[in-house]
Amino acid sequence: MSPFLFWIFASLMLVFGAAVVINRNPVASALSLVVSFLGLASLFMSLDAFFIGIIQVLVYAGAVMVLFLFIIMLLDLRAEARRRINWLASAGAIAVALALILQIFYVVRHFKSAGQSFPPLAQSTTDDVHNIGALLFSNYNLPFQIIGVLVLVATIGVVLLSRREPR
Repeated sequence: MSPFLFWIFASLMLVFGAAVVINRNPVASALSLVVSFLGLASLFMSLDAFFIGIIQVLVYAGAVMVLFLFIIMLLDLRAEARRRINWLASAGAIAVALALILQIFYVVRHFKSAGQSFPPLAQSTTDDVHNIGALLFSNYNLPFQIIGVLVLVATIGVVLLSRREPR
C-alpha cells in the first residue's frame, strides 16, 4: 500500500474515532464507529491480513454495529441536552492530550527501529481461514460458545429492561 493511502485511511480512522466521542447523538456516534471500523479494515488489508480485514467488516461493522443500533433505537435515547462547557476541564484535557502527543513523538524519534521498514512477510502455503477455523473450533470452542451465550443474554436483558409499562 502506498503511504498516501495509509495516511488517508489512518486519518479517516482518527477523524471518525473522534466523532464517536464528540457526537451527542448516539446514532450518529454509532455510524461514525462503522466508518472507523471500515478504515481499520482497510489498514488490515494493506498488511495482507485479508481474513482479519474481512472479519472486521462482517462482524464488527456488520453484526455488532447493527446490534448496537438496534439497542440504541430500542432504548429510545435522545440527543443529550446542551450544557455549558466546563472550560477548566477542557483545558486540562487539551493539556493532557498535548503531553501525550509530545511523548509519542519523543519516543518515536529516539527509537532506532522506527525509521526502518519491515522486511516483507513470508508467504504462507496453508490457508489462514482453515487454520483459524480449526483452532477456533478445537482449542477455543468453550470460550467461543460462552461469548455467544453472553451476547444473547445481554440482548435479552436490554429488551426486557427497555419494555414500556402498560398504561
